[in-house]
Amino acid sequence: MWSFGFDATTGATIWATIALVIFIGIALYAGIHKTIAKTLDERIKKIETDLAEAEQLRAEAKALLDDYARRREEATKEAQSIVDAAREEAFRLTAEAKDSLEAMVARREKAVNDKIAQAEAQAVAEVRARSADLAVEAARVVLTRQMATKGPALVEQSIKDVAAKLN
Repeated sequence: MWSFGFDATTGATIWATIALVIFIGIALYAGIHKTIAKTLDERIKKIETDLAEAEQLRAEAKALLDDYARRREEATKEAQSIVDAAREEAFRLTAEAKDSLEAMVARREKAVNDKIAQAEAQAVAEVRARSADLAVEAARVVLTRQMATKGPALVEQSIKDVAAKLN
């Protein structure tokens, strides 16, 4: 082989360089550089598209995060208002229950007082009835005793009184 007057390693290097230059020349003549440039341009466009899409997704994610934060804040406020409303309702129900209990106690107290008054009136009526029965019985006993002793004289006097009133 041709070594150009150099040792074998240098000659091989020279031939490899010549072959590389020929290969590059053929590749340039065939338009490989245009294909490589086109492929690189397409790759650049795809990367740019991916970057734009990633930026859009990042913006959407940020908007979603802001929306969820706003919703969470609204939910917290709503929960607090529900708790406040429940607390107010509990106080109102407690007050109503207290008023209702007081009214019920007053009604029961009045009912008990009415029953006591009724029992007192009934007891007084029974005492009066018993007293009247005793008075009638006592009068009967007294009249029976007096009639036994003063009976004929009273009948005589009554007849005279009737005769005097009739004339």
